[in-house]
Amino acid sequence: MSTQQTQSPAGSTTPDAVEQSLYEQRAKIYPRKVKGVFAALRKSGGAALLALYFVLPWFDLNGTQIVLFDLPARKFHVFWFTFWPQDFLYLAFILILAAFGLFFFTALAGRVWCGFTCPQTVWTEWYLWVERSLEGTPNQQRKLDKAKLSAKKVWLKFIKHTIWIAIAAYTAFTFVAYFTPAKELTREIMTFTLGNWEAFWIGFFTLATYVNAGWMREQVCKYMCPYARFQSAMFDKDTLIISYDEKRGEPRGARRADVHVDYKLQGLGDCINCTMCVQVCPTGIDIRNGLQYECIGCAACIDVCDDVMEKMSYPKGLIRYTTQNSMDGKKTRILRPRIIVYFCLLTFFSSLFLYSMSQRNLVDLNIIRDRNQLYRETQGLIENIYMLKLINMDEQTHDFTIMVEGINDLSLLKDKEVITVDSGAVAELPVRVRTAEDNLDGRSTEIYFTMQAKDNAGLTIKQKAKFLGPIN
Repeated sequence: MSTQQTQSPAGSTTPDAVEQSLYEQRAKIYPRKVKGVFAALRKSGGAALLALYFVLPWFDLNGTQIVLFDLPARKFHVFWFTFWPQDFLYLAFILILAAFGLFFFTALAGRVWCGFTCPQTVWTEWYLWVERSLEGTPNQQRKLDKAKLSAKKVWLKFIKHTIWIAIAAYTAFTFVAYFTPAKELTREIMTFTLGNWEAFWIGFFTLATYVNAGWMREQVCKYMCPYARFQSAMFDKDTLIISYDEKRGEPRGARRADVHVDYKLQGLGDCINCTMCVQVCPTGIDIRNGLQYECIGCAACIDVCDDVMEKMSYPKGLIRYTTQNSMDGKKTRILRPRIIVYFCLLTFFSSLFLYSMSQRNLVDLNIIRDRNQLYRETQGLIENIYMLKLINMDEQTHDFTIMVEGINDLSLLKDKEVITVDSGAVAELPVRVRTAEDNLDGRSTEIYFTMQAKDNAGLTIKQKAKFLGPIN
């Protein structure tokens, strides 16, 4: 049974069109090159992100790669900080900040992440630039794809895909370089001693980048990305979205720019039906049909429509960033409860993250009491046994001294006067604490263990423990 794509008078898609879109074969999209304010922002932002991504693994700080996720050693180097498994709390903070940041910016300005900073968008733009540079304009690309096999076609396609694969391979190499030092990874590749896991991930991400940015492109955004599906839950009528001004643009009609006839008297709107907004769209939608989940918010249609309006001597903004309330003639509220709540939560967790980072201690101490017996009497004294586990999260090895306080006449018995803990290591030390029964306030009394590095007074940790004795 065949179906036909129809549109309602308001431009919305009917169920027949939806059914057809589910089963129709994908047609390759050839987006036109566009110039304008948003295009310049998108290109400059993408270039900056690419430069940051490719350059960071080649910088060292204090002899260590500036960003390195060292999984075998279980530590992450991020600029001036080194994080260990014990720092899982900071990862939770980062995930919370990312979530609230996504909520805040989506509720405020729609899919700005997708259109300007998403890796799928950035790498696809790069691949499109290579394709246009070799094969020409969209019309020339279509003509080349439909042409019969020839030496020229084979050569152009070979060069294009070779460059695409080279970009994908270097992208994959750089990704793996965040987990294996870039210089070490380069040496292994040059000497053919690359490990199995490094080889697997380089091959995997090379294929993923090549397929996603070169072949699938808009299909990743339309069918694979979950963000397109739940974005509507974060939108409201005051969210800034890319919209076509239907009241001003309809009815559409073609006309010549050099013939100055009052088109209003002909019953026409400002839209000249040039379809340029469709031709520049990377996902192939018609923004004039209203907001669609396929729209990634790249604003290419705004740039090209403003250019057409300028040539026609019409006011710009037929397609623009606006809100649903503004389109309906109502007042737009940028500061509304949802935005305020998201901003306050984002500010709160950001402040909490910065404060916790400023108070971060590079040593940690776990105290485990002996479970076999609560206490024992030795030489007329009450004795408790503990196992001290000291974690050194500094980049250097340190010698630590141990002290205990909290009760009068406490004595600390230990096998070592100084305990040496390597960088990233955990050292265990059994200790015994004794005191006279008269010094105890009750069945349980608080005492405090303090461990301090001999060569760095700032590396100090003080932890509370319970000293148990008989009932007085």
